[in-house]
Amino acid sequence: IAKAHGSVAIISAGWDPGSDSIVRALMQAAAPKGITYTNFGPGMSMGHTVAVKSKAGVKNALSMTIPLGTGIHRRMVYVELDGTKTLDEVAQAVKSDPYFASDETHVMAVSSVDEVRDMGHGVNMVRKGVSGSTQNQRFEFNMSINNPALTAQILVGVARATMVERPGAYTMIEIPVIDMLYGDREELIRHLV
Repeated sequence: IAKAHGSVAIISAGWDPGSDSIVRALMQAAAPKGITYTNFGPGMSMGHTVAVKSKAGVKNALSMTIPLGTGIHRRMVYVELDGTKTLDEVAQAVKSDPYFASDETHVMAVSSVDEVRDMGHGVNMVRKGVSGSTQNQRFEFNMSINNPALTAQILVGVARATMVERPGAYTMIEIPVIDMLYGDREELIRHLV
């Protein structure tokens, strides 16, 4: 559709999927055989929080992601109830949501979500693999962030890239990283290479 209309669309853009996807791709290029674990948190998951807020009986909510390692996470969900549902009913609705089904999830009532809200988040990615025939290659990437701010910044870079790509639909790993950067291309290459 983007090609047919002479437009550029970049999907799965943000920090995950998005910038983390680029890091995972680079790790896989460096060690084509192996396993990459993406561990989120500790921090607020915007998507999981929105999912909880959509449940009947919830006035306000916060879903925190707690990394347990090897890509396994715990969800700590804090809810302000609106009085129409019990905590048990809300907890059951959250835990039966497919978005939460694969993670250990704890739902707790609080008097004020604003008193426990923290917009910070983070990620730790580890790849252990093989480069050519050389075993025991290990790469690690860590990031501590403000979730909405980083997502917005990545989207600004992606919007910049849409101005130079050919019409079509892309994910972030399909576009050159330099197309997301502000500045003169030759200066960026001199500075970054």
